[in-house]
Amino acid sequence: MTDTGQRKREVDAVKKIGDTLNRFNERGDFQQRFERIKNEILSDQDVRAFIEKHKNEITRSMVDRSLGKLYEFISQSKGCKDCSSLAQCKNIIPGYEPELVIKANGIDVHYVPCPLKMKEDERKRVEGLIRCLYMPKESLHGEMGDVYIDTPNRLKAIKKAEQFLIAYDGTNFQKGLYLYGPFGTGKTFLLGAIANGLAEKNIQSFIVYVPELIREMKQSINDQTMREKLELLKNAPVLMFDDIGAEMVSSWARDEVLGPILQHRMIERRPTFFTSNFNLAELEHHLAYTQRGEEEKVKAARIIERIQFLAEPVMIDGSNKRLKDSTN
Repeated sequence: MTDTGQRKREVDAVKKIGDTLNRFNERGDFQQRFERIKNEILSDQDVRAFIEKHKNEITRSMVDRSLGKLYEFISQSKGCKDCSSLAQCKNIIPGYEPELVIKANGIDVHYVPCPLKMKEDERKRVEGLIRCLYMPKESLHGEMGDVYIDTPNRLKAIKKAEQFLIAYDGTNFQKGLYLYGPFGTGKTFLLGAIANGLAEKNIQSFIVYVPELIREMKQSINDQTMREKLELLKNAPVLMFDDIGAEMVSSWARDEVLGPILQHRMIERRPTFFTSNFNLAELEHHLAYTQRGEEEKVKAARIIERIQFLAEPVMIDGSNKRLKDSTN
């Protein structure tokens, strides 16, 4: 929140408190009501603690002059104790709680982010470190602790992922993982969990859905943005290819898109991850035959060689987690 925006909200808050006090006056018996409010203010635990802490600075006249501010303070929730969520914040400035400060010859109220607001801001900051290209971001909310451990291979994959997260500091080269196995076994979920683990270490990652990437690159030829997009993927701190091998193979996609990205990342030693329904031998066979029926084994082998340099193959098996979730 900008200083100007916060100040406007503070002014609005004071106006509302002032309106409340004015209504008491309009109803008559103001002095009696005023004394009751004053006693309520001065018996508030937080107000008493603040006055005690600053007893050498605060005078009785300062307190009397600041009753409006003190009433504003006690009328707001502190520590989110009265708010079930950020969306349900009861404070005049949603997501901000009041704190008392000494200002000039009185006591003033400043607004600072509440615990729920700080937690939400941190969540958004972490999410901002994960850039999802050509795939829905909501599919990547996994955490390492949420990954199923129901087969030895899955346990191995999780351990490998955790080892990477521990070892990688954003500068040293670490091999990524080539996660392969049947459809629906949680490969993309684990990829998202790794991305979230990296974000917690302030390391940015890029996740791309390969079939959509290829379609996007074809369209980029017309608008002349292909080079820019290739450079982005070549230089991403950590790059994750989701579902490589699901795309229809063309020599252009293999040699002008995947090949240059992987070659650059191999030379620059940048961590790269993959998910696929194919093991490496099956992926090599898939890449060797183009849509036109051409057999180009050498070019396919070059792609596999680069993948093997960048990532360690790890199988993920087990039951179809998507089917399981849909029946729960």
